Amino acid sequence: MSLTVTDNAAPAVEPAAPPAPAAAAAGAPAGITLPNSWLLAAAVTGALSVVAITLALLGQQRIKSLEQELVRRQQDSQGQAIEARAMAQQAQEVARAAENKLTLLDGRVAETALQRSQLEELIQQLSRSRDENVLADVDAAIRVAVQQSAITGSAEPLAAALRQSEERLARMNQPRIERVRRALSRDLDRVRAVAVTDIASLTIKLDEAVRSVDELPLLAQPERKPALAARPGARAASVPASAASAASPPGLSVGAWLSWLQAQGAWIGDRVWGEVKSLVRVTRIDNPEAMLVAPEQAWFLRENLKLRLLNARLALLSRQFDTAQSDLRDAQSSLDRYFDRSARRVVVTADLVRQVAGQARQISLPRPDETLAALAAAQAGR
Repeated sequence: MSLTVTDNAAPAVEPAAPPAPAAAAAGAPAGITLPNSWLLAAAVTGALSVVAITLALLGQQRIKSLEQELVRRQQDSQGQAIEARAMAQQAQEVARAAENKLTLLDGRVAETALQRSQLEELIQQLSRSRDENVLADVDAAIRVAVQQSAITGSAEPLAAALRQSEERLARMNQPRIERVRRALSRDLDRVRAVAVTDIASLTIKLDEAVRSVDELPLLAQPERKPALAARPGARAASVPASAASAASPPGLSVGAWLSWLQAQGAWIGDRVWGEVKSLVRVTRIDNPEAMLVAPEQAWFLRENLKLRLLNARLALLSRQFDTAQSDLRDAQSSLDRYFDRSARRVVVTADLVRQVAGQARQISLPRPDETLAALAAAQAGR
């Protein structure tokens, strides 16, 4: 609007131009029109200033509005960022919850799969036929019996399992398992043919030998024998003579007295000779150190012999036959070296030890491989 005023003022100045010739004619200088140009310049400058100020104000307002817009947008951005962070946290929590649920679902799926596999296996077991179940039971029973026989060293568990399995298959009377029955019969015959060591009887014999050790006579302490009885003829002669002397009257003939005295002398001589022979004993000793065993050493000798026999007994129970043989050899050597072999109790004890040593042998039991192979073939052919 100011610019418009300025434009209207400029024509108002223009009517003053006609007097210019008069002024020029009067000899006035040409610079008299300068104030009008200055006014024009001032007006233009003022208009431009107003325009510039207006533009500056408008620009400042624009800038302020832009700043306000930027502040508002920044606040909006901050609010959105806070909201985004909150939503991100919620998303993380939801993701964690989803992960936990997924883990739980995986576990339940695995558990369900396991239950399904177990159920399928149970269904398969239930769907087996009677023959297949019987074959599986026979196979398991024979394998358990093999382990028991290996542990106990006795063929009785294996023989009993084979016999029961054969009877069970015989009651079924199925042509499909006839091959298994024949294999069972052959393996049973092989097991019965093996002479297995009877550990129970051997331990009983060793117990008897241990109990008799304290009563065995040593070479250094021989067993006392009763005195030899008088000869039957002399005793028979002496008894009638004494009876005759008691019954005869004092006035006996000289011949009768002489015969009576002779009979009594023979009887007394026999008794004296028997006593002398009981005091003196002649024995052949192969080991002179056996006669030098002192009485206090005899107790240790008997206890050591007992320990040897007890060790052999424990070795037999634990199926360590080599250890048992070694202990039995040492016990037999002690019996032969230090004890009186002419005594009956020593002979009986040594015989018990020899019997145990002869029967304590490691015997390998035959495995029912033919039966197991026949069972595997029968089970595989279902």
